[in-house]
Amino acid sequence: MADFNWNDLRYFLAVARAGTLTTAAQRLRADHSTVSRRITALEEALRVTLFERRPSGFTLTTQGERLKDTAEAMESAAFLAQSMVADGDSSLSGPVRIGAPEGFGSCFLAPRIGGLCDRHPDLEVQLVAMPRVFSLSKREADLAISLSCPQEGRLYARKLTDYRLGLYATADYLDAHPPIGNRAALASHDFIGYIDDLIFAPELDYIEAIGTITPRIKSSSLVAQMKATLAGAGLCMLPAFIARSEPALVPVLQEEVTITRSFWLIVHEDMRSMARIAVAADFIAETVRREQGLFLPS
Repeated sequence: MADFNWNDLRYFLAVARAGTLTTAAQRLRADHSTVSRRITALEEALRVTLFERRPSGFTLTTQGERLKDTAEAMESAAFLAQSMVADGDSSLSGPVRIGAPEGFGSCFLAPRIGGLCDRHPDLEVQLVAMPRVFSLSKREADLAISLSCPQEGRLYARKLTDYRLGLYATADYLDAHPPIGNRAALASHDFIGYIDDLIFAPELDYIEAIGTITPRIKSSSLVAQMKATLAGAGLCMLPAFIARSEPALVPVLQEEVTITRSFWLIVHEDMRSMARIAVAADFIAETVRREQGLFLPS
């Protein structure tokens, strides 16, 4: 154990979570060869093989799985120590990575996130707006916006808001196609929706709520769906907070076809007390609360 370097556990956890040296190196902002060298050094110091090296990536061995639990406990202790020191410092600095669904992140949070930077100029805000679920236990984000409340894991969740979705199309599209007086009329219209096997959350699978339709244009991106709708390609189920910002979009059957979903703010318990994470979480919650009418229009 004389050659054991505690810092090598950071590299070990990064590879264990990423599955490849390249991705781990990117997350650590380190060189690919450095990560490989630190992993090898850790294995030599512990006299065990921690990973099975395969062309597809790195997989933990039995010994690696055992070490992962201990390494994560040590990581949690390090975060706690950092937060205890930070609480005594009035300055807020460093990176905060926010993971969010594409629609919320790009269309709502991005235009407003500058307010957080104005309040705390030394913060580095990283907004990752993508159609995916973020793993806080793997440190893919410091805090995340989710479509559901997590049921397991050491996670703290608070509900941000419910939000409403409805059918939208452009006036030009509606003028050029048969009138829509009821749900039955939807069968003769073109639709835009998600790619079935790329729906990352069950809350986005709402075709049945509309009726017996089959989208002709599909995309994993909500923004792409909106752009196609704006171009007159068909009807689309869109969140009201996004659609109402586009004057060209007209609601369709808004009394008959409406769905309510929720946004949750998720933080890992290890990160919750860190000052920079707390102020970012409070800013998001405050901003959503202040503009509640966008999400649940009357």
